[in-house]
Amino acid sequence: MATFIGFLAIIMWAMLALFTDISGKVPPFQLTAMTFAIGACLGVVSWLWRPGAARHLRQPAKVWLLGVAGLFGYHFLYFTALRNAPAVDASLIAYLWPLFIVVGSALMPGEKLRWFHVLGTVLGLAGTVLIITKGGGPGFDPRFAFGYAMAGLCALTWAAYSLLSRRFSEVPTDAVTGFCIATSIFSLISHLLLEQTVWPEGSVQWLAVLGLGLFPVGAAFYVWDYGVKRGNIQVLGAASYAAPLLSTLVLIIAGVTEPTERVTLACLLITLGAVIAAKDMLFRRRQGSQPGSAISN
Repeated sequence: MATFIGFLAIIMWAMLALFTDISGKVPPFQLTAMTFAIGACLGVVSWLWRPGAARHLRQPAKVWLLGVAGLFGYHFLYFTALRNAPAVDASLIAYLWPLFIVVGSALMPGEKLRWFHVLGTVLGLAGTVLIITKGGGPGFDPRFAFGYAMAGLCALTWAAYSLLSRRFSEVPTDAVTGFCIATSIFSLISHLLLEQTVWPEGSVQWLAVLGLGLFPVGAAFYVWDYGVKRGNIQVLGAASYAAPLLSTLVLIIAGVTEPTERVTLACLLITLGAVIAAKDMLFRRRQGSQPGSAISN
């Protein structure tokens, strides 16, 4: 059951690009502040029937630094990317994080960089190049350069956060509520200093913001944390490589993008690259500690 609960996070993250795309012109910092405030409310409400749970917010400074930097940094970069590049393109580039996690874990002490790590990376980068160059059509479009760069940094940020978080597996899930609160506050301060307030227009955009806060920017973090600590981490780690495929399918089904050959091929290359890079984790016999087996998102 815990493994299934953790898998729900992957499904919710697949809706991140869609909800962000239809949430209007809300600036990145403002959108981050709004959605994380909603996500934090989920944890606070749960404390009403769990007296004493708030004490888990007492964590070392390094835990707070990692949690806030990971959540704040990733989502600011992600929302910025989707505001400055086509949704499906930015989403696919951002979903290179499973590939970066596998390669990053292979470079850690005691691990080795193998041929399938290199091949997987090459395939993933090929998919990214296909996105950026529009499949050999008009070539690189400088209008979207900033958005593409933000999406790439987004993927690197989440991979670094996930790899570093392996050191703090004993931190209880209730601490995520604190990370969400801090991220919302920092985002609000940044918004007031750097952006002009733009509110969502109409019920559809407001519902998209609410959906972001309740699911991919809210409940997803709690269920993932629960799943990786109590369920089968190997299964959840492998399932994360379906994220770019699921995200693209959601955008196509919603009519945000067309199922073009370029998008389909790029999606397959990135997903295949991640699976190949994770070959050791996916197919070898389960024995002792495996690369990436303690990754938490």
